[in-house]
Amino acid sequence: MKKFLIAVLAMLTVAFALPLQAASDTEKSLYERLGGVFAIAAVMDHFSDAVVQNPIVGKTSKNPALREWHTKNLGRLPGLKFERTLWVCEVTGGPFKYSATKPGKTHLGLEVAHRDLKISPEEFDEVAAELGRSLDFAKVPAREKGEVLAAFAAHKNEVTAGHKAK
Repeated sequence: MKKFLIAVLAMLTVAFALPLQAASDTEKSLYERLGGVFAIAAVMDHFSDAVVQNPIVGKTSKNPALREWHTKNLGRLPGLKFERTLWVCEVTGGPFKYSATKPGKTHLGLEVAHRDLKISPEEFDEVAAELGRSLDFAKVPAREKGEVLAAFAAHKNEVTAGHKAK
């Protein structure tokens, strides 16, 4: 009897798991749910401009490297917006491929590009908060916002690798 119950439970598990797998296979990617490249580019445009103005991580930051970047390197901002858009497109499952100007340890690694900026964990968190505000500005639904912020947060250790605690 015990073997029979185990066999029935195994069959039921397989029977119920197959439709769940099929449903997840047909679910749209985060990239698609965000609205694709144009919607992502709009968020990255807003976000990038907001970071420049942010008093903690932008042009008036106490971090000299961030302050200098946001006051003396703004000619690079259009390219940075493009790179950020490609990065988000790729990490959300889109068809575009990110190609780092300063490759990290992994294809999507960000440690080398950010090392000289000496970004602290607190500064990273402020940038993440700014990203959240940009997602809110674009009226991105809570689920998708959470997924984008989680993808961003997954790279915190890389982005803050150049920071040395005082």
